[in-house]
Amino acid sequence: MKILIVGVGGVGGFLGSQLLKAGHDVFFVARGKRFEFLSKHGLEVKSKLGNVKLDEINVLKTIPKKEKFDVIISTVKLYDFDDFISEIKNIQLSDTIILPFQNGIYSEQRIMEQFGKENTYGAVAQISSFINEKQIIIHKGILATFFVGKVKSQNSEKLSNFSNECKIAGLDLRIKTNIEEKIWEKFIFLSAYSGITTFSKKTIGEIFTTPTLKGMFINAMKETFNLSKYFNVKFKSDPIQYWISKIEKMPFDMTSSMFLDFIQNKKIELKWLSGSVVEYSKIFGNYCGTHKMIIDELNIK
Repeated sequence: MKILIVGVGGVGGFLGSQLLKAGHDVFFVARGKRFEFLSKHGLEVKSKLGNVKLDEINVLKTIPKKEKFDVIISTVKLYDFDDFISEIKNIQLSDTIILPFQNGIYSEQRIMEQFGKENTYGAVAQISSFINEKQIIIHKGILATFFVGKVKSQNSEKLSNFSNECKIAGLDLRIKTNIEEKIWEKFIFLSAYSGITTFSKKTIGEIFTTPTLKGMFINAMKETFNLSKYFNVKFKSDPIQYWISKIEKMPFDMTSSMFLDFIQNKKIELKWLSGSVVEYSKIFGNYCGTHKMIIDELNIK
C-alpha cells in the first residue's frame, strides 16, 4: 500500500519504520529541523522490539497534491491539526483512509465535519516513544499497540486488509468495531493526566500519594467520563476503575508530555484536552469544576 505519514515524532516515526519493514511504500512529511535531519540522515528507531536504521526515506516538506495514497496517518500535535485538514482538502482523497492518531476527541470531530461520517476513522496509539536530543526515536518498554476503526459505521474491507498486512509484518494494529470506546477511554485518562501533572508540577506517583491531588485527578476523570454519555459512548466496564488500577502500576516518576512541553515554554495541547471537556460541558450542562480550574490556573501563566 502507498502510505503517507504526516508528523515524524515518536508515534509517526515508529509506525513508519514498521510499515517500511513490511514493504509498504511510505512517504513522510516533516518540517524545519526534523525535515533537515531526516533528509540527510534517515530514520532511526531504538526499541526492545527491534532497532531500525533506515539511511534513506521519502521525506517531504509539504503534503503532495498530485499523489494518491491508500492510507494517510496523522500524528501531528492537536494545535497543528487544522493545518493538516486544510492541506489534505486539496488532494485526491477518494477511497483514502485517514487515521488520526491524536489525543482527545477533536480530530475525529473535525474529519467528520469536513469529509462526512462515511470517511471518518478513529485511531488510538498505546505506546511510549519520543525523539531524543540526537533525533533518534526511543521506544520505552514493549507496549506498542494501535487501535483503528470506522466511527459510527461498519469497518471497510480496505482497513481490514491494512490491519492484516500490519499483523503479518509484526505491527500490532487492531481493528475495533467500537473505536469510540477506545478514543474516550484514553481521553478520560489523558485529559486528567496532562492537566493535573502540568497544574501541580508533580509526577503521577506524587499525585496519587497526595490525597488532595489524587481526589482532583479522579474527579477530572469522572468529569470526562460523564461527558462521554452525551456522545452515546458505551463502555464494557467502568473506565474510572480501570485507570485507577492501571495508575497504581505506573512508574512513580512518570509525567505527561504536556508538562514537559509546558516547562520548556513550548505550545501545549491544553485547549484540546481540558479545554474540550470545558467547552462541551457548557453545551450539555455537564459539571466540570476540576477541568475549569486547570484551565483557569494554567491560563495565568
